[in-house]
Amino acid sequence: MVRIFSKLRKSLLSEGKTLRYIKYALGEIALVMIGILLALQVNNWNEQKKNRTFEREILSLLDQNLMKDSVLISIELINAKKGNQLTDSLLNQVALGNYDEQLFVWLGKIINFQRFKSQSSAFEVLKSKGIENISDKELQLALIEYYDQSLFKVYQSNKDVESSFNNDWVPVAKAEFIDFVYNERIVPRHPKAFFESPSSIVLFKIFQDNRAGAIRRMENALEEISGLRVLIKKQEA
Repeated sequence: MVRIFSKLRKSLLSEGKTLRYIKYALGEIALVMIGILLALQVNNWNEQKKNRTFEREILSLLDQNLMKDSVLISIELINAKKGNQLTDSLLNQVALGNYDEQLFVWLGKIINFQRFKSQSSAFEVLKSKGIENISDKELQLALIEYYDQSLFKVYQSNKDVESSFNNDWVPVAKAEFIDFVYNERIVPRHPKAFFESPSSIVLFKIFQDNRAGAIRRMENALEEISGLRVLIKKQEA
């Protein structure tokens, strides 16, 4: 094809047909430009297809990770709420002067802490590829809000509860308890004296307050997960 065009140009020039040559040259340039534009367009279509395929795949993985987060947070939230409810029940029984065996079981359910680790592998992949690979701006911002801010608050509030356990309750356990089965049963050496002690009551209330903060953070995180999964489903539709 190149040889044919070359021979045609030489023929036109040798015959002195300059105007026709110019017209021919312009036409040839136009054909080349059209070819380039078509190639660019095809390449653009291919890139868009690849990007859309990646977006669909990462959205599916994000949804799976968020579903796992929802399950794990829900479990820890149930345990945290139960701990605070039992704290109220225990303090009420102490106020009434009741010190039966049930208090030891409640104590085991109260003096513990929650740990949660997010399933964030899909978001890490997305960040490495570029958050702009998600075409919906609202979803982009919601993902950043959840993974970079809300999860940090959940981790921090749970850490506050764990720190209170280690710093406040572990020394008490060593000095005051004769039986300690984590999350099941705790028996003070002198139950009546322990439960009526003002310092013990203060510890219960501090621990309950720290846990209440964790409960709020986990509830907020679950709400955000629900909203994120709705946005993801819209993008996948």
